[in-house]
Amino acid sequence: MPQYGNTGRDSGILSYEYDSNSITVVFKHGGPYRYSSGISSAHLAEMKRLADRGEGLNAYINTHPDVKKGYDK
Repeated sequence: MPQYGNTGRDSGILSYEYDSNSITVVFKHGGPYRYSSGISSAHLAEMKRLADRGEGLNAYINTHPDVKKGYDK
């Protein structure tokens, strides 16, 4: 699982991986959390983009309640 870039050095995310239908995120204090059918395809695409960028993924998850609570149970 690739390390998250954390370019701002303040993220709660350690690593991530994704495929065409999901993204899995490991947080410093928990996880892994898998996001797939519980979120929209637009959210999924943006999360993948931010993960590859290494910046903004944690903030994105925390500022979108449907994403924050949309991980697979």
